[in-house]
Amino acid sequence: MATVQEFTISDTLWARLAPLLPAHVGKAHPLGCHRPRIPDRDARSAIFFVLRTGCQWKGLDATGLCQSSTAHSRFQQWVQAGVFARRWDEALGDYDELLGLNFAWMALDGSLHKAPLGGKKTGPNPPDRGNGGVKRSLLTEARGIPVGLVLDGANRHDGKLVESTWASVPPQAEAARDAHRAAGGQQGLCLAAGYASKQVRELLAALGYTAHIRPRGEEVQAKKAGQKARRWAVERTHSWRNRFRHLLIRWAKKPENYLAMLHFACARITWYNCLFG
Repeated sequence: MATVQEFTISDTLWARLAPLLPAHVGKAHPLGCHRPRIPDRDARSAIFFVLRTGCQWKGLDATGLCQSSTAHSRFQQWVQAGVFARRWDEALGDYDELLGLNFAWMALDGSLHKAPLGGKKTGPNPPDRGNGGVKRSLLTEARGIPVGLVLDGANRHDGKLVESTWASVPPQAEAARDAHRAAGGQQGLCLAAGYASKQVRELLAALGYTAHIRPRGEEVQAKKAGQKARRWAVERTHSWRNRFRHLLIRWAKKPENYLAMLHFACARITWYNCLFG
């Protein structure tokens, strides 16, 4: 059974993350009667607890990690400051430096999730009887490291999100991708049959990538012929992210809050693969 200690951050990783946080600007009370500010490190551990377990923010009060009001307030501040997007970008930079991002083959796929409270970037979910839902469009490199991500309503067609997902690549990963392209490396993008359209193929061709789209039957035959399967990488990354239980159902009405938690999960996945990939 998990304990709260498992959600605390190591000294090494905290030294890496602390510089990414905005500096706190505040004045001490002249009589010194205010409570001390809760350390950012404690707030970060509490936010990760919510992300990993899926508990409500108020549930933090029973963990001893951090008061729920403090953790949620700090989370909102960091969302506005773009902290979680920068964490993901830094994680990708570390991964590229240690193991090298592989842009010879990429994979793109969308996943549908419930969004019962609605909000922007939600829409009727066809597989869920038209109830509110959100679509997460995910782009990965060859080993499944997430390098692109956008949100939209569940009724948005996958093909309409290809361009925006491609454009969402963080700066350090984008630089690595451009370097790969400049070096003349192989450039293939694997997609499911739902992306099979002239517009998608032309868009990817303009970006310098070849679209590899096969119906399920052809995929089976290709595997029997000894060809290597590649699209599974993005499907496995979907599975990795679903282990962060806060992401399974979108309860946040604000898309930027849900997206920040997704960025947090992407950073965690990337750094984990730096160590054990």
